[in-house]
Amino acid sequence: MRRLEGLAARWGRPAGWLTLVLMLALAGEAAAHGVAEDDKAFIQGNPGVHIAPYVYLGAKHMVTGYDHLLFLFGVIFFLYRLKDVAHYVTLFAVGHSTTLLFGVLTGVHANPFLIDAIIGLSVVYKALDNLGGLKRVIGFTPNPKGAVLVFGFFHGFGLATKIQEMSLSRDGLVPNLISFNAGVEIGQFLALSAILILMTLWRRSETFGRSVLVANTALMSAGFVLIGYQLSGFFLERA
Repeated sequence: MRRLEGLAARWGRPAGWLTLVLMLALAGEAAAHGVAEDDKAFIQGNPGVHIAPYVYLGAKHMVTGYDHLLFLFGVIFFLYRLKDVAHYVTLFAVGHSTTLLFGVLTGVHANPFLIDAIIGLSVVYKALDNLGGLKRVIGFTPNPKGAVLVFGFFHGFGLATKIQEMSLSRDGLVPNLISFNAGVEIGQFLALSAILILMTLWRRSETFGRSVLVANTALMSAGFVLIGYQLSGFFLERA
């Protein structure tokens, strides 16, 4: 804790809090798409239409789904205009919503460990992009908006694979899924608002320029932890 306080003092309070969030992500359970047991019990034990509970569950998933938040943190890192933030976040929301609904309603399935590993890769990608290293690593810089949309597809499909593992009742499935997705967008708005407030304070401080490298290195490290955890699960599953 003293070390974290020292970092906050050195980089400024907003930067300190943002870095603390990244470090907690590294220290926490890496299976960010997991569905809590009490939430599973509710979903599986309550057939029929339940609008408000599913909106709540969707919002809870986004607010506690730090893989989403880490990626969005990287996406908005150098976005200074609200118009640009809205464009990128909308692309992510479209991608996330499309594959969430498509995956659950059609039953199209993929190995959840591999999908979540790609989600970890999205975090690494964005950190590397922020540091200007993509061209050196892969030889070119992908279209940033296209990349956000594509990774949004994987983020949504990652949750779809977890929902597919539960015994969902077909009774009320479509309205419940739409409600869940609406909750995800509400949670995204709330979480992103808090991040933007901290980012704005941080950018106004003299420490922002000095801490860009540290913050994105921590972001990249979190992504690699997610990738390693998921790939380990994939190979252990096949052992």
